[in-house]
Amino acid sequence: MDKRVTFKGLWLPLLLVAPQAVVTAVFFFYPAGQAIWQSLFIPDPFGLSMQFVGLGNFEYLLGNSYYRASFVTTAIFSVSVTLLSMGIALYLAVLADRLIKGSGTYRTLLIWPYAVAPAVAGVLWMFMFNTRIGVVSWYLGQLGYDWNHVLNGGEAMGLVVVASAWGRISYNFLFFLAGLQAIPKSVIEAAAIDGARFWTRFRTIVWPLLSPTTFFLLVVNVVYAFFETFGVIHTITAGGPQQSTTILVYKVYADGFVGQDLGSSAAQSVILLLVVGLLTVIQFKYIERKVHY
Repeated sequence: MDKRVTFKGLWLPLLLVAPQAVVTAVFFFYPAGQAIWQSLFIPDPFGLSMQFVGLGNFEYLLGNSYYRASFVTTAIFSVSVTLLSMGIALYLAVLADRLIKGSGTYRTLLIWPYAVAPAVAGVLWMFMFNTRIGVVSWYLGQLGYDWNHVLNGGEAMGLVVVASAWGRISYNFLFFLAGLQAIPKSVIEAAAIDGARFWTRFRTIVWPLLSPTTFFLLVVNVVYAFFETFGVIHTITAGGPQQSTTILVYKVYADGFVGQDLGSSAAQSVILLLVVGLLTVIQFKYIERKVHY
């Protein structure tokens, strides 16, 4: 029996779709079109004149060693943030799913960090690891380790990765916990009666049944690492030291708003959009095949 909703006329479905279509056109298609148009020009910083250069901005970027290095930095950063946030969230969700006493309080405390904005999270971690007044850096100094993320690129990358992942763990935790609670307990109990240990049950039953949730979070976290971590990087390292934490989205800001190279910044935004779109297509085409619905 077909239970799909049907409309007798054309105006009602168009009217229902119109608000979302208008929002998408105004806040996505129009800015994207403006970025593509501006990437073909070298505009004056004051907006008084524009020089048409065609694909000159793209040729300059692809030949720039600093811009090519930002691809490697972005890859390391996004993979680290995604794996760290999803791994910790899955571990905490498994614990919360098994916990009996105080489970409500435990889950509430884990959700709180999601309410913290990325810029605020960056400030919190910056103060904790500040080389002069940071409590964590002070304890590290007592242990004989001289922490200085202002000068050490590896420490700076590690700090922004941890700060970015910390703010995303709560989001991933909610979805993993919901996925775990949706798994029929009878299946797990049957496996336990057959003698399967916890990790065997997790590997053969729980993890395959969690694959739709895991795939969704993988796509969402990659997009988060590419775009929404700007506030964390800006407040902690501002892309330094020596551009060791300058990811693609931050370089768009640095070249466009700081360097006033608006044509190059627009070209970078177009390339970034293509890269994220390509990654999403690859994920849906190859990784989704292994998802069990």
